[in-house]
Amino acid sequence: MNYLFKYQLLNLCLVFFFFVSYGSTQQTSFENSLIYIKNNSPSEHTKIDSLFKPFEHDSVKMKRLLSVSKNISAFETCSYALNALGVIQRNISKYDEAIALHEEAKTYADKAKSTEFKIISLNMIGVVYRRMDMVKLALDHHTEALKIAYSVINPSLAVTKNIAVSQNSIGNIYLALKQYDLAINQFNKSLEIEKSIGNKLGLAINYHNIGYAEEAKGNLSSALSNFQKSLDYNNMIDSETGRLICYNSIGEVYLKQENYEEAEPIIKEALNKALNIDDQYYISASYLNLGQLEIETNQLTSAEKHLKKALDIATSYNLKSTVAESSKLLSELNRTKKDFETALKYYQQAVEIENTILTEQNLQYVNDIAVEYENENKNNQIKALALENESVRLRLERNKQILLYTSLLIGIIGVSLFIIHRTKALKRDKHILTLEQDMLRSQMNPHFIFNSLNSIKLYIINNDKTNAVYYLNKFSKLIRKILMASKEKETSLKDELETMKLYMNIENIRFDNEINFNITVDPAINTEATKIPSLVLQPFLENSLWHGLSSKDSNKKIDLTVSKKLPNFITVEIIDNGIGRIASHKINEKKKLERNSVGIDITKARLANFSESFQNSYTLEIEDLYEDETPSGTKIILQIPTKLKANITI
Repeated sequence: MNYLFKYQLLNLCLVFFFFVSYGSTQQTSFENSLIYIKNNSPSEHTKIDSLFKPFEHDSVKMKRLLSVSKNISAFETCSYALNALGVIQRNISKYDEAIALHEEAKTYADKAKSTEFKIISLNMIGVVYRRMDMVKLALDHHTEALKIAYSVINPSLAVTKNIAVSQNSIGNIYLALKQYDLAINQFNKSLEIEKSIGNKLGLAINYHNIGYAEEAKGNLSSALSNFQKSLDYNNMIDSETGRLICYNSIGEVYLKQENYEEAEPIIKEALNKALNIDDQYYISASYLNLGQLEIETNQLTSAEKHLKKALDIATSYNLKSTVAESSKLLSELNRTKKDFETALKYYQQAVEIENTILTEQNLQYVNDIAVEYENENKNNQIKALALENESVRLRLERNKQILLYTSLLIGIIGVSLFIIHRTKALKRDKHILTLEQDMLRSQMNPHFIFNSLNSIKLYIINNDKTNAVYYLNKFSKLIRKILMASKEKETSLKDELETMKLYMNIENIRFDNEINFNITVDPAINTEATKIPSLVLQPFLENSLWHGLSSKDSNKKIDLTVSKKLPNFITVEIIDNGIGRIASHKINEKKKLERNSVGIDITKARLANFSESFQNSYTLEIEDLYEDETPSGTKIILQIPTKLKANITI
């Protein structure tokens, strides 16, 4: 017994000696790095990072580095230390403190006139704002970092890494806005850079983000494969936070696959890891996943407790996406418990939060910024090409004068043709993008949304829960379809007709369901295979409603007929029995209404753009209908082409 005690005591002494020795070695290494900074004042990020990378998560050492750097006016090292301290604060969800530190790091980068550290600081600020779901602020900082990085002719390793960081973060913003294909495109750009420089952390992050986008698109096998690749890279670099993120994501996929047996241990392990590193962002996400698992396995009491924990943490730290997701799940849980009033309250809270992220303004802002920085990139490429041509010219001048003039002339012509071609392409792309944005604004105008929600609110006030839930579901489906259509130039005739049914259902609330709306489709037409511009019929239906039927007292009717009257076309006829265009024009002159005519002009431009891929162009006719010389309505006849030009496929 005495021998055993001595043996254990010896082991404890050895362990203590190891830690003391290790700590002493670490301290010595840190002090040596400080001495190097004092003697050499390095300005390159790569050199500073190689000295202090082992200590970047130690706030005490980073504060010491900051103090020493300020004393010797080593501004680059000040910026490095402040950014490291900002990351430490970000990882414990103290976002305001993190932003303040990164802003101060940017100030020191400006003092040092260091492009590297300015780009890094801008990206760090953008990451914090992205964690907080502040889309515009995040995007502003990442795109500014990207513009500066693209202006560097011979970028350093740190600048190249931060180009990848910017593109990854812009991809994450697209993820938040549910623009998944655009997000994957940005992640792949970032992934190529990370592969070229062999950055395993960057590879882990991008593979995980691609997996997230694939999961959102419903490609669960592809998502699981990408999450596993990310986990492999995180294991290589021994990143506990990376493993936690992957465990959460893999658990989510298992939930969607209804593989609850494998989901449970990995979700609980993710929660334990999140609690250990004390990152509130991932703690709330882990509680969210656990609550969802417990809903699926009918553990409702436990599920409610964990989902409320997720909601409380997310609300405290302003994590909007998690607030929305946990509110949705609590709504689903209370609906299962038949507590419909509480379910509706949580659902409305989720919709309200999502609308602050998924606004038309944010979507438009992101698309505008994306086009802007792509143009900036191309302009910088042209500048780089011009510089390269100049160096070629100087080399050739030493050899042969005639070759110089010939090469210079070819270079100028080539660059000019490239600029002309690229300018035309950009103008065309910008015109198409403008049309799509104008189309979305037309469908999502605030008056329509406000009036629709106001009508639904009346059902709630009148305690007509059945109609309130029914029309709220219809309204949410319509908004989702409009948002999905906004990123697609065309859609199937079947989807378009379904969207129009939803639209008319919502609009009919405000007409007290007096409008008789009918759709008739020729059985010979394959509605799934037939493609038309997305949301192209809505402006005509809106015209019929508000110019034809709104001033009529009763017997209101709209018939939408799709037929095949001509080869290579489908014919869409919209007939209303309203007051006619002449009477409507007089009323609108008094009211000064112009919105619908603008909507028709946008639709004509979109139809013209759509027709460019087909052998024939569209035609549009508007006929005034009469009965005994009295206006009896309006008839729209729209011929949409269906036969593509040669060598064009959809």
